[in-house]
Amino acid sequence: MASFDPKDYAFERKIPEGDNVERHVCADCGWVHYENPKIVVGSVVTYEDKFLLCRRAINPRKGFWTLPAGYLEQNETTEEGAIREAYEEANAEIRIRDLLALYSVTHISQVQVMYRAVLDKPQFSAGTESLDVGLFDWVDIPWDDLAFPTVYWALHQYRQVKDEDSFAPFSNASGEMLKKSLEIMKR
Repeated sequence: MASFDPKDYAFERKIPEGDNVERHVCADCGWVHYENPKIVVGSVVTYEDKFLLCRRAINPRKGFWTLPAGYLEQNETTEEGAIREAYEEANAEIRIRDLLALYSVTHISQVQVMYRAVLDKPQFSAGTESLDVGLFDWVDIPWDDLAFPTVYWALHQYRQVKDEDSFAPFSNASGEMLKKSLEIMKR
């Protein structure tokens, strides 16, 4: 499949026939360029009672701590993507347990799919997108240095169902959890 090159089209912004959203439409052939949200996949990875976190080596939020996560690639399942991201960011071979949460991050047009996962052996190291990787006890998680609100949500929601075999996946935080997580971005 050839890649899309906007220089090959004479685009104009308009609402295509049968649609209700303004989009880029080729004035020559009528082809519609749809801009859709990005899918992020990741996991709350644990080894025994510790959490695997990665210190970001890239922007945004370089130097802050996050869960192993990133963009889903073409032709992979969300589970495969979460496993790949853990390996790319932490050189960690993980085993997916189940779906933890599905977040809608509308201000940056992302859908984030987060899993519960297990690290069977404490073998990991920083990948190219990480400055450092570590296993943290709950009380030692660098809460003031988390990269994104969804990292805070996933960690807390994981803790709520840590020992549960079955639960309904979480969605966006609200109330006090949302308030506390948004304070992270002010740092």
